[in-house]
Amino acid sequence: MDFIETVILGVIQGIAEFLPISSSAHLIIFRDLFHIGEAMDPSMALAFDLALHFGTLLAIILYFVNDFWQMFIKGITKGVKDKEGKVLWYIVVATIPAAIFGVLFEDAIENIFRKNFIIISLALAIMGVIIYLVDKKSVQEKDVEKMSIKDAFLVGCAQVFALIPGFSRSGTTIAAARALKIKREDAAKFSFYLSAPVILGAVVLQLFKGETISLISTNIITFAIGIITSFIIGLLCISFLLKYLKKHDFQVFMWYRIMLAIIVITWVLIK
Repeated sequence: MDFIETVILGVIQGIAEFLPISSSAHLIIFRDLFHIGEAMDPSMALAFDLALHFGTLLAIILYFVNDFWQMFIKGITKGVKDKEGKVLWYIVVATIPAAIFGVLFEDAIENIFRKNFIIISLALAIMGVIIYLVDKKSVQEKDVEKMSIKDAFLVGCAQVFALIPGFSRSGTTIAAARALKIKREDAAKFSFYLSAPVILGAVVLQLFKGETISLISTNIITFAIGIITSFIIGLLCISFLLKYLKKHDFQVFMWYRIMLAIIVITWVLIK
C-alpha cells in the first residue's frame, strides 16, 4: 500500500470514528468500492485498522486528558459522591455490554457482516434516520453529570449494535443518550469518553491475535503514517463535532448516510 492510500485511510478513520457515520463501514467500503488499500490481505487489513483505531484513541486521550484525569482521581477517591467521579463509573457500566458481546460474538460478526454490503448499507441508512428523529423529538434536559446508572447502562446496550459495520459506535451511543434526554453536546461528549475503553480493549485483544505484532513490525512505516494521520484528523473532528452540535442537529449526517447507502447498494447490484 502506497503513501497516498495510507493517508487516505487514516483520514477516513479520523473523520468517521467521531462523526456519527461509522468508521468500520467506511474503511470496508473505501477498500472494496474505491479500491483504496485493496492490495492488503485480510490479516494485514485488520492489523492496519487496529493501527488507525489506535491513532483515534490517542486523539481522544489527548483532547480529554484533563477530563479523564479528574474523572479517575475523583472516581477512585470520592466515587459516585462527586459529579466528575460518577462519570468514571458510568463509563465502566456502559462499557460492559459491548465488551461482553464483543468477546462472545466477534468472530461471528466478522464473518457474517464485514463483507455483506447490503446489511452495511441498510445499517447506514437506518441508523442515520434513527439518530436524526430521536434527536429531533428529544428535549435537552440533562448534562453528563446528571445521568443515572440506568442511563449509562442503556447507552452501553445501544453500543452493542455498533459491532455491526454501518451502525456507528458514536451514532448508536449519541442516539441512545438523546433518547434519554441528555443534551446534544453532552451526548456526544459521553460518546467520546465511552470510546476510549472500547477502542483500547479492541486494540489490546487484536494486538495479540495471530500475526498482528509481526505485521506491525514488518510494516512499521505504513502503520506509523496511518496512526499519525488518524490521530491528527481525529483531534480536528472531535473539536468540530462538539462545536457543530451547539447550533445544529444531525440532519446532514442522516442524508450523507442515506446517499452512501444508495451508492453502495447500486454498486452491489451492477457489480
